[in-house]
Amino acid sequence: MRLILMRHGETLWNQESRLQGHDNSSLSNKGIQQAEKLKDSIRLLSPVRIICSDLGRARQTAGIIGYSHAITDPALRELHMGEWTGLRKPDLIADEPEKYWQWRKGLYTPPGGESWEDFCQRIHQALMGWIEKEDTDLLAIVHSGVIRAACKVFMKLPPENLLPVTPATLTIFNIEQGKTRLEAYNIGAFIPDADAAD
Repeated sequence: MRLILMRHGETLWNQESRLQGHDNSSLSNKGIQQAEKLKDSIRLLSPVRIICSDLGRARQTAGIIGYSHAITDPALRELHMGEWTGLRKPDLIADEPEKYWQWRKGLYTPPGGESWEDFCQRIHQALMGWIEKEDTDLLAIVHSGVIRAACKVFMKLPPENLLPVTPATLTIFNIEQGKTRLEAYNIGAFIPDADAAD
């Protein structure tokens, strides 16, 4: 089976370089266009099951790509940023560079926030719960942090070794007989090769 993770389109807060976490911001005009462009690629991948974070930006993206009926799962929310929610990344880098870069590596938790370890455990449990329900391709419309956590728990890739996940891109895992392969990371609109997995 394939686990297809899609990051939501760009939001207004993304434009401002603000950390969103569990807060929400609507998609920007660019984010809406990004999601529209990915529609055909997702249709060609033909996922059987569609799930989605319950946060508005993920649900809005799901509706744009034609899956307003997607099952929402609050366990697929972004990392909770605590007191850093709503703060701008450039300001954090200027004011608290050491803490910011330690946070990017999963080694620092802002006050009131969720630790990287707890977040990875939450995402692993949530995704495995869906994977084990049925052996059919699964599309999950989620967040950048969720995709990075999936790369950590399925592929043992540390967060500091991953390029940032671009809005409205796909990361695809192939899961067969307990083995997981990374087929694609951070790819935009494309025409998939249906025979590539054979």
